Amino acid sequence: MSAAPVIAAADGSDDSLRALDWAVQAARKRDAPLRVVHVRQYAAWGQPDVLVAGEPDEGGDPVLDEIRDRLRTGAVGLTVEYVALEGAPSALLPELGSDAQLLVLGSRGRGGFASLLLGSNGMAAARDAACPVVVVPRPGREVHAELPAEPGPRVVVGLDVDSPDDATLAFAFAEAVRRGARLQVIAAYPWPVQSWFAAGEIVPPAVDQDEVEDETRTLAEGFLAPYLKDRPNLRTEVLALPGDAAGLLVSASKDAALVVVGRHRRRLLAPARMMGSVTHAVLLHAAAPIAVVPPSPQE
Repeated sequence: MSAAPVIAAADGSDDSLRALDWAVQAARKRDAPLRVVHVRQYAAWGQPDVLVAGEPDEGGDPVLDEIRDRLRTGAVGLTVEYVALEGAPSALLPELGSDAQLLVLGSRGRGGFASLLLGSNGMAAARDAACPVVVVPRPGREVHAELPAEPGPRVVVGLDVDSPDDATLAFAFAEAVRRGARLQVIAAYPWPVQSWFAAGEIVPPAVDQDEVEDETRTLAEGFLAPYLKDRPNLRTEVLALPGDAAGLLVSASKDAALVVVGRHRRRLLAPARMMGSVTHAVLLHAAAPIAVVPPSPQE
């Protein structure tokens, strides 16, 4: 059994219970323990003259009591730990990823506004956690444009051929193997390419679209080759497509088992953690669970 747990953030909401069920299956696939965490936030947390210290009484947490009852039959055979914490969820949830292999949460919790597509806690965890974060969306998200896909389980991953990230690809390959799924790789390229020659004058591109598409596919296949070497039986499909990467990934999310995206690497002039516009859009609109993977360490 893997020592690092799969962590499910729970607050008793329907969204968090869906994420809990997803986390149970993820722990089984990884042969890992499951840790259920409930972060309770009180008004006293925001008062500078009141100190809230220590962990609350675990036995007095009705949310965890409800989840224990739910998992008595739903998590048979798993090692399950229940943890109650006090504080700001947006600050504590990302910290949980420091000793976890996966952090799973719903798209929204009990608080916030009903119109939000993704709650602030999920946004903070996806941006700041040290481990991959899976956000399980509410059912019924509509995807208006769908990419053609064969039937059967499918893991989708976005690949930027200009700056591929090993951690994102490794996670996607591992998930596809665990699920016995096909790996669908989306490599987007901008088209049409427009060059400005003078004020108000646009010069047609000097390259042909077929050439750009072929080059994008060739680069993508080259990046995937090392991962396929040890997985000869894994079916992969590379789609080099024109357009916006976020829109293509959202379209591919219809009926997918998982969509895997990377998080931006810290830069010299932007040292704060950033998700990136593509990852942000996929979190808001994809119909399948979304895994946000931290970038691999810089050499």
